[in-house]
Amino acid sequence: MRRTYRAAGSAVLLALLFAVAATVAAASGGRTAGAAARTPALYSPDAGFARDMAVHHQQAVEMSFLVRDRTQDEAVRSLAYDIANTQANQRGMLLGWLDLWGLPKVLAGEPPMSWMAPASASAPASASAPASAGGSGAHGGHAVDGVPAKPGALMPGMATKEEIAALGAAQGRDAEVLFLQLMTDHHKGGVAMARGCAVQCATPAERALAQGMVEAQQSELTLMADMLRARGAAPRG
Repeated sequence: MRRTYRAAGSAVLLALLFAVAATVAAASGGRTAGAAARTPALYSPDAGFARDMAVHHQQAVEMSFLVRDRTQDEAVRSLAYDIANTQANQRGMLLGWLDLWGLPKVLAGEPPMSWMAPASASAPASASAPASAGGSGAHGGHAVDGVPAKPGALMPGMATKEEIAALGAAQGRDAEVLFLQLMTDHHKGGVAMARGCAVQCATPAERALAQGMVEAQQSELTLMADMLRARGAAPRG
């Protein structure tokens, strides 16, 4: 488990380095000639991913702070700290890009995940309008890359209000197990979303950040499976 945790920590550090590099690249890109022509459109995958992942990350940060105060287990508290720190920084990056692009952070009437192209798409999308409700995104309760959105959850992998409340009421081992199970689901949804951006987003810095998210969260999924096993539990589903 220690080896897995070190690998996850390295992946988290890599994701943060991607975030720093992405900030510099985005800021530099804004000063170059023709930058306006490269600004993502309102309904582009670049903008949609930034909006959706910012919301997705915010819940991960919330769950991490909840479990931190409900267990004395150092491994769980360290993991929660790493997740909260990494995803809060990445969330700031995503929202900062929207500011640089002059785009809203919240778009009324845009279904979650509507920026994702159908599964058959093989090239980056350059949508200028929201996808139809018949697409393969998570809007309308559909799955993204095989990860479903639960009834009552906004996006694939996200916890419901009832699950967040249950985590807030749990203590000790019960809180640890529930956190690891909820965060496992959360990471699976996040990986599916980040893979979508890594393929579809047109902004190189954002694609790099998305790929960093995939690698870091996959390492943490392995770690969390080990931590659940050590507690006599397993991921849900």
